Amino acid sequence: MWTKKDLQQLIKDKMGDYLFIVVSNRQPYVHVSKKGKIECQRGAGGVITALDPVMQACNGTWVAFGSGDADRKVADKAGRLKVPTDNPAYTLRRVWLTKEEENGYYYGYSNEALWPLCHTAFERPQFRKEDWECYRKVNEKFAKAVIDEVGGKKAFVWIQDYHLCLLPKYLKEIAPNQLIVAHFWHIPWPSYETFRICPQKKELLDGLLANDLLGFHIRYHCDNFFNVVDREVECKIDRERFSIVRGGHETLVRPYPISVDFEGIDKMSASPNVAKAKNSLVEEFGLSGTKVLLGLDRIDYTKGIPERLLAIDRLLEKHPELKEKIVFLQMGEISRLHIPKYKVLNDELNALVEEINWKHSTDSWKPVILVRRHLSFEELLAFYHIGDVCVVSSLHDGMNLVAKEFISTCSDERGMLVLSSFTGASRELTDAILVNPYDREQFSEGIFRALTLPEEERAKRMKKMREVVGHDNIYRWAGMVLADLFKFEFKEQFVQNGTSF
Repeated sequence: MWTKKDLQQLIKDKMGDYLFIVVSNRQPYVHVSKKGKIECQRGAGGVITALDPVMQACNGTWVAFGSGDADRKVADKAGRLKVPTDNPAYTLRRVWLTKEEENGYYYGYSNEALWPLCHTAFERPQFRKEDWECYRKVNEKFAKAVIDEVGGKKAFVWIQDYHLCLLPKYLKEIAPNQLIVAHFWHIPWPSYETFRICPQKKELLDGLLANDLLGFHIRYHCDNFFNVVDREVECKIDRERFSIVRGGHETLVRPYPISVDFEGIDKMSASPNVAKAKNSLVEEFGLSGTKVLLGLDRIDYTKGIPERLLAIDRLLEKHPELKEKIVFLQMGEISRLHIPKYKVLNDELNALVEEINWKHSTDSWKPVILVRRHLSFEELLAFYHIGDVCVVSSLHDGMNLVAKEFISTCSDERGMLVLSSFTGASRELTDAILVNPYDREQFSEGIFRALTLPEEERAKRMKKMREVVGHDNIYRWAGMVLADLFKFEFKEQFVQNGTSF
């Protein structure tokens, strides 16, 4: 089993004096103003969950968009500060964006064009010229920030996700001999028939093929990428080596199933603070004496939350004996409300919850509780502890770390996971109750099965899943990526007549 110590040793042995830089849109720590005081919040999302423990092991630099309303107040003039605040372990370099840039680059091109393009969730991508121009401009801004951090040194740069497709090319154009660049794609990669509708497909592929190493969650997404490149780009593909050579530059493409800090979560879950938070939440929502079905997601149309609610509705129709014995608690943080589809989704969830509660509630009980608020990591773990069954019903997902976080908290092996077959995690967590979220009947029966599994079988399944997540943890994921990254050698830089080339 990989540990933080193993990762630190790998970095110490292989990195030498080179810099290590992670680049992502979302930052690991956000500073916000609350009641006249500045509060530091842990960033939301799977990328943060996965990479924060890695960076704490590396003592590197994380370059990200400074989105908090108090971010500038705590950073220096260059946007730098040490994080986490209670135990500084690495440097956070914030990139400042204008409101126009954020709207075009993030809400526009990233999340109205690329996000629906890559997720098979029947949402039509919106390609707007002005959004694309903002996307290019912001990628250039990130490139300049990274180069500022590199200075005259050599660095390994690890880029995260779909917000920064053009960044590898910009970096290699500015400092080709100083950088070894890897890129991890945290969402699915679409089929050729889907990707070919993108007006900027050539530019996106140019950007991604400037990487030395490109990672996806599963082999299927790698195969999709090869098929797209084969149809769209003049290059040499070596499928045995999983390699693409274009214009003399080789990009290695690899599957790296992402995971979580199993031991860290397991240990923190047993802390007094989490126990206190659990008791507080049980009291707040009146959960004592009931079995709790838990959904914990960012409010997004790819997560299958309406399908989940409809399955709960069908469950209570078919099994009225469960009334007053179960509660479905859906916790989620609102995101991207500037995008009309997300506002419509929130309105749809409100209507569904009201309809289901009206249909099934009694004088002293209602089946569904919907809560939207930011959670600290301790509160997040407390919610996992509350759940007897965790329901993950993504319509399409790269991996899904909620499933793995829940398993990491189940040290007593009494919980059960209901998991969509359309997540990357379903390929590893085969002892979960696997469901098709589009099939309401099968989905509801899957939830019923999870609730009624014999205790011995439940414990047996959870033990196997904990062994999988414990072995294939976040440090193994990072170690596999970095071990491959460190195999690359920097190009020699020759100087002749004052000119480097």
